Amino acid sequence: MNQQNPIQKYLPSPVIRATVLGLIRYQTRLLVAVGQDSVKQTDYYRALGGGIEFGETSLAALQREFWEELQAELTNIQYLGCLENLFTLEGKPGHEIIQLYQCNFVDAQLYQQPYLMGYEGSNTFKAEWIEIDRFRSGELRLVPEQFLSFCESF
Repeated sequence: MNQQNPIQKYLPSPVIRATVLGLIRYQTRLLVAVGQDSVKQTDYYRALGGGIEFGETSLAALQREFWEELQAELTNIQYLGCLENLFTLEGKPGHEIIQLYQCNFVDAQLYQQPYLMGYEGSNTFKAEWIEIDRFRSGELRLVPEQFLSFCESF
């Protein structure tokens, strides 16, 4: 007889993920990476950042993520707030708590590049400077949607 562990039903699955994202704006453009949801067959755009590791502050995680992904240092870092994001991606539910920062690059040459190549482990991704009006108009989808209100404030 196959018996289920009685504790199993009380364990959260999937877990809530603690993340940090950095909003980098240059003039009227925002630095974002494009993602695809193959189930919904849609593209979405998201600011750069990643997971906060146990024992790491969100500020330290922000700096680490930008260094790991773009080999870029940040300056003028300002905390904007905390967001809770419930979403579905690839047909699976997700839940994250996002610590959101506004920041700038130390290296001003990064603002002049049309895109930046990023690295997430063995995968590469493209981060692009996209006009904020394209998100405002609904032409492109910025996630989570609350990001757009933060873009208005700086």
